Amino acid sequence: MTVNNKRVFYVKYLAHDIYLDIIRKRADVRLDRLENDSPDAVAAPILSAAHAYQVGAARDEIASHFHVHQDLLRRAPNLLIVSSNGAGFDPVDVDACTAAGVLVVNQTGGNANSVAEHALGMMLTLSKRILEADRALRREANVNRNALIGNELQGKTVGIVGIGNVGRRIAELCKGLLRMNVIAYDPYLTAEEIAARGGEKVELHDLMRRADFVSISCPLTKDNRRMIGAREFALMPPHAFFVTTARGFIHDEEALYEVLRDKRIAGAGLDVWDKEPPPPEHPLLQFDSVLASPHTAGVTKEARINMGRIAAEQILDALDGKRPPRIVNPEVWPEYVKRFERTFGFAPK
Repeated sequence: MTVNNKRVFYVKYLAHDIYLDIIRKRADVRLDRLENDSPDAVAAPILSAAHAYQVGAARDEIASHFHVHQDLLRRAPNLLIVSSNGAGFDPVDVDACTAAGVLVVNQTGGNANSVAEHALGMMLTLSKRILEADRALRREANVNRNALIGNELQGKTVGIVGIGNVGRRIAELCKGLLRMNVIAYDPYLTAEEIAARGGEKVELHDLMRRADFVSISCPLTKDNRRMIGAREFALMPPHAFFVTTARGFIHDEEALYEVLRDKRIAGAGLDVWDKEPPPPEHPLLQFDSVLASPHTAGVTKEARINMGRIAAEQILDALDGKRPPRIVNPEVWPEYVKRFERTFGFAPK
């Protein structure tokens, strides 16, 4: 076996150290680490030689010059595959990768249970007014519990936008544990496919009108940026809650601020932001009706171990000539096969 003839690099962090443990068992794979401030004299030869880039999933944790765009792809002429640490791939320009013949993969499903539990936790906390009660006890004497009457989730309707791995798990929890009604908007799935995942297929505006809880769980793409804006928020009934564990930029923060300020919806649970983490003075953080977390829905010990393991296994499978199971841009496969064969002397299957 040739030593270190397959080159992988990452910047700053991995999902979990189990990734290192798995990769280091392979004598034919060299793994390099760069930092956000690594000088070009250090970074340039690593980029030039790299076959695979294990990239962070959060855009604000990686310096912009290490985001996967045309400039980085020019600096990495041998790059074959870009693998996101998570289900999201915000720092990756997928179109640029496709044009360059570079395969993009993610770890979708690896943290689905953690994210779904977080979404359900937000729904329960908001509906039962747990956060408001906690704040009242810390601020006031003789709190009137009758001023904090909440609502049960049982029998309510959850509207899931994006019923993939995370959305399907949200549907299972809501329907199975709490006997909620599940409606879903997902333009990539048929009514039959959504029904098999526990939901009724509806259009987005119908979902916004009917749902007691709107839960966003789709990936950010060029097509759904600001998909939830002033028009969509205006459709929500005043008792409804907006919950997102997906990505910032899918909803319009200013439009959400306005409906919360005017009390046109009951509240929001926000795990993702346009800028992460948001500053303490962020306007949305000033509302008692907002439950906030700093993109931690998928950050559990179990999820991190799972993500690190499947990321390492997927990279090694790809470098061994196998077709990875979680491809973001499958249309690039024929060109990727040609580039892989020119690099390693055999075609992947």
